[in-house]
Amino acid sequence: MRVLVTGGAGFIGSHIVDQLVADGHEPVVLDDLSSGSRENIAAGVAFHQVDIRDAGNVRRVFDEVRPDAVCHQAAQLSVSRSVREPSFDATVNVLGLLNVFENAVRVGVRRIVFASSGGVLYGDVDSPAPEDHPAAPISPYGVTKLAGEGYLRFFTREFGIEGVALRYSNVYGPRQNPHGEAGVVAIFCRKMLAGEAATVNGDGRYVRDYVYGPDVARANVLALTRPLGENFGAFNIGTGTPTDVNQLAGEIRRLVGATGDSSIEVPEPVHGPDRPGDLRSNLVDASAADAALGWRPSVDLAEGLAHTVAWFAATPAQA
Repeated sequence: MRVLVTGGAGFIGSHIVDQLVADGHEPVVLDDLSSGSRENIAAGVAFHQVDIRDAGNVRRVFDEVRPDAVCHQAAQLSVSRSVREPSFDATVNVLGLLNVFENAVRVGVRRIVFASSGGVLYGDVDSPAPEDHPAAPISPYGVTKLAGEGYLRFFTREFGIEGVALRYSNVYGPRQNPHGEAGVVAIFCRKMLAGEAATVNGDGRYVRDYVYGPDVARANVLALTRPLGENFGAFNIGTGTPTDVNQLAGEIRRLVGATGDSSIEVPEPVHGPDRPGDLRSNLVDASAADAALGWRPSVDLAEGLAHTVAWFAATPAQA
C-alpha cells in the first residue's frame, strides 16, 4: 500500500514511516521541515518538501504520488502559540488540512488517518475520558483539532472514503523536537543533559497521560490497515496513567544522573509562570482502540523515558 504521510519528517510521522517500511508498505513523505528533519526519514523513502498551506504544490504531490491512503500528521502543534496566534493555528490546522483532504478525495484515496488530540478535546478530566466524553477544548489548538475531526467525518459521509481520527494523549520519545514550546519530555531531556535547570510551568501539578512515540506509530499503521466496522471512527491513543510534571522532571533528572557522565551536574528544576491554555488534568481511556484496532500501549513510562534519555544523550544537541 502506498501511503502519503504528511509531517513524515517530524517526530511522530517519522516513526510511522519506519513502521510502514517495516511492514512492507510504501510511505511517501510530505513535510515543510518547519519542525521535522530530513535526517528522520529512512533511506529510500520519497520526500517532497511542501507546506500543506500551499494548495498548488499539495495538488502536484497528490497527482504524482497517487496514494492509496493518507496519514495526516502535519500540524501546528503548540497550544501556547495557538493562544497567541489563533489565525496562524487555523491556517495550518484547518486550511492546510482541507488542502490535504480535498486532494485525497480527488485522487481516489481509500482511507485517511488523522492525528487528533484527546489531550485537548476533553478539557480537564480527573479520570481517563472515553471517546463519548463531551468535547470541551479551551485552546484554539483544541478547537482546530475538533474541527479537523468534523471535516473528516463530513468527507467520509459525503464521498464514501474511510476516516480514522486518533486522539493522542501526550506523546514523547526519541526524535521529539526540544526547541519549540511543545514536547516537555524532549525539552527537559535536552536541558538536563546540558547541565541546565529545567523550567516547570507553574506549580508543576499538571497531570498528563504520556504515551511513547513508537507505540503511537503502531496505532497509526493499524488504523491504516485494519478493517473498519463503519466509514468513520475516533479512538483515544494513550495509557490512562496519570503523571504530573513534577514527577516527570524528577524521573528524567534521575535518568540523566544515571547516564554515567560525570561532567553533568543536573540542578533541581525551577518553577516559572503558568502557561496559557494548559489543562490541569487530562487522561484518556484507550480501550476502544484495543477493541477495534487491536492496539494497546506496549512501553510504560519508565521504559520509554529511559529510551528517550538515552537517545538524546547519544544525539548532538542541534538535532
